[in-house]
Amino acid sequence: MLQEKELNSRSAGFYAYAAARDARIRAVAMWSTYTPAEQVRAERAKLGLELCYSAKGIHVNPRKKFIAIKVDNPTVRDRRNLALLEQDYAMQGITKVVTEQGVTYRIPRI
Repeated sequence: MLQEKELNSRSAGFYAYAAARDARIRAVAMWSTYTPAEQVRAERAKLGLELCYSAKGIHVNPRKKFIAIKVDNPTVRDRRNLALLEQDYAMQGITKVVTEQGVTYRIPRI
């Protein structure tokens, strides 16, 4: 079964612009630490989620220990295929984190 967590978060408020800019700069720097195989794995996971969710946006964000795929304000479009996809993700070690803003899937480093 897919491991699932729930997190609480707060709005960045006044500093949202600077936080978004810093996140973009860090993402560019972090992609260079991942192999092409890991990058392709993240892109494939994103494509699978795009088939199952209708969302405001689906973003791939590389971090130090994992690649995060965030689904903003998700609505499940295909529950059956999502269940199969999450079952496959669980076998690969991908975890699911649920927040107020959306759902994040964490792909660990190989």
